[in-house]
This record gives sequence, C-alpha cells and structure tokens, in this order.
Amino acid sequence: MAITSANQLELLQIADAVAREKMIDPVLVIEAMEESLARAAKSRYGADMDIRVSIDRKTGQPTFTRVRTVVPEEEIENDKAEFPPEVAKQYLADPKIGDTFVEEVPPVDMGRIAAQSAKQVILQKVREAERERQYEEFKDRAGQIINGLVKREEYGNIIVDIGAGEAVLRRNEKIGRESYRPGDRIRVYIKDVRREPRGPQIFLSRTAPEFMMKLFEMEVPEIYDGVIEIKACARDPGSRAKIAVISYDSGIDPVGACVGMRGSRVQAVVNELQGERIDIIPWNDDAPTFLVNALQPAEVSKVVLDDENERIEVVVPDEQLSLAIGRRGQNVRLASQLTGVDIDILTEEEESKRRQAEFEQRTQLFMETLDLDEFFAQLLVSEGFTNLEEVAFVEIDELLVIDGVDEDTAAELQARARDHIEAQNAKALEAAREAGLQDDLAEFEGLTPQMLEVLAKDGVTTLEEFAKCADWELAGGWSVIDGQRVKDDGLLEQFKMSLEEARDLVMTARVMLGYVTPEEALGQTDDAEADAEGEREPQEAGA
Repeated sequence: MAITSANQLELLQIADAVAREKMIDPVLVIEAMEESLARAAKSRYGADMDIRVSIDRKTGQPTFTRVRTVVPEEEIENDKAEFPPEVAKQYLADPKIGDTFVEEVPPVDMGRIAAQSAKQVILQKVREAERERQYEEFKDRAGQIINGLVKREEYGNIIVDIGAGEAVLRRNEKIGRESYRPGDRIRVYIKDVRREPRGPQIFLSRTAPEFMMKLFEMEVPEIYDGVIEIKACARDPGSRAKIAVISYDSGIDPVGACVGMRGSRVQAVVNELQGERIDIIPWNDDAPTFLVNALQPAEVSKVVLDDENERIEVVVPDEQLSLAIGRRGQNVRLASQLTGVDIDILTEEEESKRRQAEFEQRTQLFMETLDLDEFFAQLLVSEGFTNLEEVAFVEIDELLVIDGVDEDTAAELQARARDHIEAQNAKALEAAREAGLQDDLAEFEGLTPQMLEVLAKDGVTTLEEFAKCADWELAGGWSVIDGQRVKDDGLLEQFKMSLEEARDLVMTARVMLGYVTPEEALGQTDDAEADAEGEREPQEAGA
C-alpha cells in the first residue's frame, strides 16, 4: 500500500484529529507516524539498516532516507549502517569519523502486516504522550482537593474519573465503611502522583489529615487568607478528629471562626467526613498548656514535661480518667498525635502513690549509703536531693539550709557520699576489667566506671569497638515500624545519656583513632543532628 498524495494529506488531518482528541501536541503524533513508517521500511530493506522517515509538516509528503555513519574499521559492528573511511570516500569528499552519508530510498508498499505494525507503533506513542501529559498536569496538584466521578470498584479500591484520566482511592484511604456506586460524585484529596512504567499513578485519600485541613481552608475564609493557621491535625477517620488553630489577628477568635455562625462552617466539614466529630483547639507555644487544651474535654490537674525523652505525664482527677483516655484510648491517642509527644496519664491517687514510693526509695538510699537515721535522710529528700552525686558535689551552702546541719555536719555528709561513690567506682572498674576492658577505653574521657562496666559486659572493651558504635546504640531512641513507635534500648540509656552526648563521644573516639578528621567529625555531627530533627516531626525515629 503506497502512500498517495490524497493519503499524504490525510496523514496530517489524522495527526491533528488525534492530537485534539487526546489533548497532546500534533508534532508528537507525526513523530509517531514517522517512526512507524521507518519500522515498516526496515522490514522491507532490512532490520540492520538505519532507515529514517521525515514527513513534511505542510504537504504530508514522507521522505525515506538511509543513513550510514563513518566509524573506524576496527569498531564496525553493523556494516549496513556503518562504513570505514576508505569506503566512505566513494560518497564523501573528505570523510571524517562521525560523518554521515544520507541517501534517499524509494518509498515502500505497506502490506497488511506492516500497516498493522505501524498502527501499533502510533497507538503506543500516542498513549505514552497522553500519559506524559497527564503526569505533567497532575504532578504539581498533589496536596489539592478535586471532585471526581466514581467509575468502578476493583478489589475494594475505587477508580475515580478526574477528567484528564483516572485516579485510585484505595480502600484504606476511604472513611470507615463508606461505599460508592458508579456515577457518584466524590470529593477527594490528591495524596501522591507517581510516574510508573504503566503510566502515571494518581493516589487519592479521604483519611489524610491534610484532607480535613484543606476542607477547613475552603469553608473558613480566614484560613485561606492566612489570618488563621491550622498548626496541627490528628484524625481517627470517620470517628473523631482534633485540629489546633492559631490566629494572627488579636481581634479574631480562631476557634469561633472555624466553628462559624451556629456551627455552620464546622458542620459543612463534618458532613463531608461522614459525621466525624471534630474538636477545635487553640494552639499554644507552651507545650504543657497546649497539651491541657488537646486533652479537652477532660480536666487536667498537673503536667510534667520530660524534654529529654519527649514524654509528658498528665495527672487528672480520678473521675476524669476515663474521659481523658477516651473510648479505646481515642482521646489520648489523638492528643499525642497532635502534640507529637508520648503521653502518660495518671490519676491523682496514682501520682501520689508513685511520689511516696520515690520518696521512700531515696530515703532508704541515703540511710544505707550515708549511714543516716530515717529522719535525717527524709530531710535530704525533702530538700530535693535525689542521688549521692548531688550530695557529694553540691555547694556546701545548699546543705547548710537544712535544719540542724552545720558546716561540720555538711562536710561529713559530703565525705561519706564521696567515699561511697569512690568505692562504687572502684568496684565497677574492677568488674569491667574482669570482663576484658582495655586501657585505651578505660582512659577515654567521658565514660564513668559504671558505663565502662556495662560496655565491657556487652563486649565493647576497646576504643576501636566503642568508635564503631552508633549513637542510638548507646543512648537509645525510637523507630517507627508499620506506623508504630518502637523503643530502641541503649547500652548507656540508664545513665541518662542523650543522643547528642553519645554522638560527641563516638566522634571523639573516631578522631582519636584517625578514622575521620576533626572537620569531618563536626560535619557528620551537624548532619546527624539535622536528620534527627527531621525524624522527630512528628515522631522520633532511631538514628
């Protein structure tokens, strides 16, 4: 089937029609046609030949050419498309390596098989162009809300028509047990757009916290204008949610603005989310105050913040315990997600018992180690002393404020505390050496004898072995596995060693051994700290 002049004009018309229908560049369609014609020509002249086709963009006239490239004789791999300089002299005046000789060849008659193959090439190229256009259109729309039309359901996943293509709403991204029928309109959040071999994949969500935040942005003009900001959001999709809001205009109440007149604004969001109850909470930069707000409607008696372990202890009245925890732990779980810290809830009675137990434990410690009577030991604990190190190395004036303690008594207390500490240190160092501790690690600054004992018993006996440790192996940390925070116990965690302290010690050891330069160690420390800060939003992961 030769291409007649009438067919030549048809090529351009077909290319234009396909381009309009698929909303792609007509040039891409013509290039696909050129490739398909070139493939058909190769089946006629030989697959090894470099046959190229060019279609005139005005007349539709295709031109078939054969291209041969000049290459060194010893590098020739395909003698149908390559030739050496000696042979090239027959066609080129002064052939150089890399020059090409182009000669026109007669057009081919396309048989049925060749025509079918050409058709497949064109369809494939058009599909690729269509997919690329779809990806380019949606790649920057991730994070937006769009309306779509339900097309069908596949294995619990909803296929949504979004106009320029299809997107997927996975079953775990649907709210509760909501179901849809073909033709239903649906509002969804574009969670991710990926370029994959089978074409761009657009993943939708209705359970993402960002979906709720975008809905509020649509309903509350103050959020859209930036006067009010949603600082955090936590959801139990279809059941309950908490959002924290702040106003940058002192004259606007952020909670009231989000609720709206008679609850109209928040109700619009609730209706879209299948009746999900929403607690709107004022944001506060003070972590304990914000936590008290986050645990609403429960009342909080006291908050104890542990910055080092990123945990918070909350004390509530006995009758408020069930309300603070919520059904199946929902209230405290959402509050934890909102604040980004772990929350331990205690009743006033439980906290009182724990404090009493700690008081008795510390009293017993001072009685046994300092040879004191119970009354004197209780005085030390009441003044805030918690361990022997505080007694041994505190300024003597802080001991003199205790009733009945003069300078001689204070000096005696410190002497006893230091003697006991020295004895304990000697005992720990001896145990460490029995476990194989070497001098290079024993003389390394920053590790106490008790730390050395723990390290040696775990097989870390030399400075080289210590330098190979990771910071989280020493200080502990948190990993996120399947969405759950899992505690990583550290060898020296019992000594209250932080990740930063562990990192500094390890880097110092590596510098001493010549593994890294001081400058490299400083750079690695800065990078590790930046990574750790990123991982801790909202949850800390193991370093």
